[in-house]
Amino acid sequence: MHISEGILAAPVLLCGASLAGVGTLVGLRSINMDRIMTVAILSSAFFVASLIHVPIGPGSVHLLLSGLMGVMLGWGCVPAIAAALLLQAVFFQFGGFTVLGVNIVIMAGPALLCGLLVRPFLGRGEKQLQIAAFLAGFVSIALSALLMALALISTDQQFWLTAKVVLFAHLPIMVVEGLVTMFVVRFVHKVQPDMLEGR
Repeated sequence: MHISEGILAAPVLLCGASLAGVGTLVGLRSINMDRIMTVAILSSAFFVASLIHVPIGPGSVHLLLSGLMGVMLGWGCVPAIAAALLLQAVFFQFGGFTVLGVNIVIMAGPALLCGLLVRPFLGRGEKQLQIAAFLAGFVSIALSALLMALALISTDQQFWLTAKVVLFAHLPIMVVEGLVTMFVVRFVHKVQPDMLEGR
């Protein structure tokens, strides 16, 4: 779901960089020292999952685990995703440096939103927790695809077809992300619930 260099217009890039910078600063201030290991592990999982691409049509899709990161880290998901995207740009030339801010907003914004929305359901019954976790994974990918499409269309209206392909191609990933998030959150809630409570 990375947008490459040289595609987006300057105003879109500046807006993305500004939002990503603010979100990263807020996220860094919200991370307690005892949560550093959790942030590092989830950032690493995001980094690795994003490297496994499944070709679909003219492009490819991959897991993000962003909904899971939003549920477990809250605001901390923003710097965790930012660090992973920066390393991907450095080592594998995924995305790029000028578009880094937009890519952070595309992936971390929905993760944060879904994490905040799911928070009230974590202390309730197991069935509600599972539904909320599934929706966090599903909706985070749906919103990321929408933000990516919006960034493309904001640059040039000729990207309408590309935007539609992006949304359609990510439909199966939305379901997979929802299931993965549901199973992981359910497992963590059973074996170490304080990992969810201490966000």
